[in-house]
Amino acid sequence: MSLSQDFIKGRGAQQNVHNKFDAHSHEFRDDFLNYCAAEGDEVRDSRTSLIDTFPKTIVNKVNSPDVGLNYSLNPYQGCEHGCIYCYARNSHEYWGYSAGLDFEQKILVKQNAVELLEKKLSSKSWQASPIVLSGNTDCYQPIEKKLQITRRLLQTFLKYRHPVGIITKNALVQRDLDLLKELAKDDLVHVNISVTSLAEETRRVLEPRTASIKKRLQTVERLSAEGIPVNVMMAPIIPSINSHEIMPLVKEISERGALSVGYTIVRLNGAIGGIFTDWIKKAMPDRADKVLHQIENIHGGSLNDSRFGTRMKGEGEFATQVAQQFKIAKNKYLKDRKKFSLNCDLHEEFKDGQLKLF
Repeated sequence: MSLSQDFIKGRGAQQNVHNKFDAHSHEFRDDFLNYCAAEGDEVRDSRTSLIDTFPKTIVNKVNSPDVGLNYSLNPYQGCEHGCIYCYARNSHEYWGYSAGLDFEQKILVKQNAVELLEKKLSSKSWQASPIVLSGNTDCYQPIEKKLQITRRLLQTFLKYRHPVGIITKNALVQRDLDLLKELAKDDLVHVNISVTSLAEETRRVLEPRTASIKKRLQTVERLSAEGIPVNVMMAPIIPSINSHEIMPLVKEISERGALSVGYTIVRLNGAIGGIFTDWIKKAMPDRADKVLHQIENIHGGSLNDSRFGTRMKGEGEFATQVAQQFKIAKNKYLKDRKKFSLNCDLHEEFKDGQLKLF
């Protein structure tokens, strides 16, 4: 893997692309760049900034039939992990920012998330249904270590005995093992760990500010050993980058105690097509054209397919081969693992935050 000289290390996106909702566009002019070079100034501010927000609601209804969840909760918008392929990048445009570097550098913090969740769970009209942290951006991204919003959300789920799912690629989830164990006693929690590759070099350039592969596998092993149900997501599979790792990855996570595994195939929707194209030509110039053409072959000649039912798995020979490999891998390594479902039966008794006596 040979990075170009102008590659921005430590970030996924290599530029800020135009926001489709913005009437104005921005570009770096040569005279500005020359001035910065002469003065020894940075062209871009590389620091991460936090922006406090106070939304009116926090639990989102998910209408997509192929995502596999009904409700999601995102304590943060934007994600410092910087995964170049992330479908959530487009959502940053609704806040007035770019789906490129802004998505990784301008993190919106929902300061009233816990209060809104408590209001939701105590509502007389709310019927228990699994709520997933997070359906959009990672609830255990780096700033969570300091702010602990996700931890307080888990305390609220435990208080109301309400089922919760977690999606993350950060080993920080181990910090909350005490809460996860309490929730697991009543089948109230399920953790999805994203492991895109077993190769640390691939992880470092594809997902620059995420936990190392070693730490993620150790997280799968530790949570599983403590009785926390763990599913691993190999998402997304990108041809000629991690598509050769299906069998060894499923074998590895099965040995670590995971109960199941799932996958998606990369799709570059909205602004992500341009962001990914720019990135791969700088990060992997030797194979950029090959990878882009293979992605197009999966989605009928385009980098994206928005059709429900096919957008996550793709079509054609490559998609068929991936599906067959996963079927073989699961039958070989995960065939006898128990099925798991979240418990929705306890919440009604704890709707006021404590067990009803009568």
